[in-house]
Amino acid sequence: MNISKEQIDNLNAVVTVEIKKEDYSDRVDKILKDYRKTANIPGFRKGHVPMGMVKKQYGGAVLADEVNKLIQESLNNFLTEEKLDILGNPLPKDQEQFSWDTEDFKFQFELGLAPEFEVSLQGKDTLTNYKVIATDKMIDDQIQSIQKQYGKLNPIGAVAKNSLVAGMFVNETEDISKDTTIELSNVQEKAQKLFISAKVGDVITVNTKELFENNQLLVSQVGVAQANKDTADFDVTFTINEINERILADLNQELFDKLFADGSVKSVEDLKEKIKEDAEKQFVQQADQQLLNTVTESIIDNTQFDLPAGFLKKWLRTAGEKPLTEEEANAEYEKSEKNLRFQLIESKIIKDNNLQVQFEEIKEHTKTLITAQMAQYGQMNPEEAELEGIVQRVLGNQEEAKRISEQLISQKLLTFYKENAKLNEKEVTFDEFIKEAYKQ
Repeated sequence: MNISKEQIDNLNAVVTVEIKKEDYSDRVDKILKDYRKTANIPGFRKGHVPMGMVKKQYGGAVLADEVNKLIQESLNNFLTEEKLDILGNPLPKDQEQFSWDTEDFKFQFELGLAPEFEVSLQGKDTLTNYKVIATDKMIDDQIQSIQKQYGKLNPIGAVAKNSLVAGMFVNETEDISKDTTIELSNVQEKAQKLFISAKVGDVITVNTKELFENNQLLVSQVGVAQANKDTADFDVTFTINEINERILADLNQELFDKLFADGSVKSVEDLKEKIKEDAEKQFVQQADQQLLNTVTESIIDNTQFDLPAGFLKKWLRTAGEKPLTEEEANAEYEKSEKNLRFQLIESKIIKDNNLQVQFEEIKEHTKTLITAQMAQYGQMNPEEAELEGIVQRVLGNQEEAKRISEQLISQKLLTFYKENAKLNEKEVTFDEFIKEAYKQ
């Protein structure tokens, strides 16, 4: 057997695989002998069928199968030995005069080669690394939310400005019949006046456009379809079934201990500090994800290289379960080109900077995740053997193991980017972060 490569250009090559009779004859003969032992052919006892008849009936299929196996084995070995970094899979070239009636065969395969390129994190633009802080208002709002959650409801006789009013919204034409509880502070001022002083059993008619400041509440509390929440403009009736005032929970040690059983909060100031700390931890995750996205986009924009586009479009035509037309393959290539570039760039960064994830790292990270999850349910000191068993079960799921591995890779890339990219840290509130980072 002989395998050779012809370099067409930097991104394309053709591999020729030449197979001679001696490369496959022993394999074919062995299989045909095994067939002869088990073949059931009328007129012959099992194991006594003439070899000529076996070859005539099965020889062609066995030959083709064994030659194809040889091709795959030799081609894979060649690509590995030559350290060829290919895109897609080798594509067999059409051979108009090919015939299985000869003893020696020659096959050719087109290769799309991965490009050579360098990655620079030092683009012309300085990228923003956001540090998101929790404002006093955000902390105070969270404290009030906690007080509401742990507070009490007290029945009252008439609706007041901050009442919780339970009842039913109805509009037969719009097919709306929704039991709900509305917080009057969420209702627009004009509509509030319709509710103030109303009693249980009263029926109030209000237009949907005048009901809530936040149109999303029309979906969750009135029953308006999501697609219609911004355009809904019709009257609904609301029949009052119950009226309550909310008594906020006192900010005392009893409440602090309900929130933080470890006794770490002893005062309102401690509570504010804890809320600030927890909120900003969550902000770090969002800011890090945004930075990861920003650096990725910047690297793609600043790393220029060509791809074997012609080969990849041809490969896409046959790569899926359903063959694509030339036009469909071209469209698919246009959609996937950016993602392919990103994969090549990310792989190079990981390889060049030794950011690969080892199994022991995946195992330890999984153990940390499980320990944290168990702690949430009060299991503070799980046995090591129990942890090991859970880790094995989790990582036995290939999808879950892949997800954890990708999570670790993202963390390593993020750390690498923070250390090497041209960044400028900017302190912002959460609202400012959403506005600047996501243009909202």
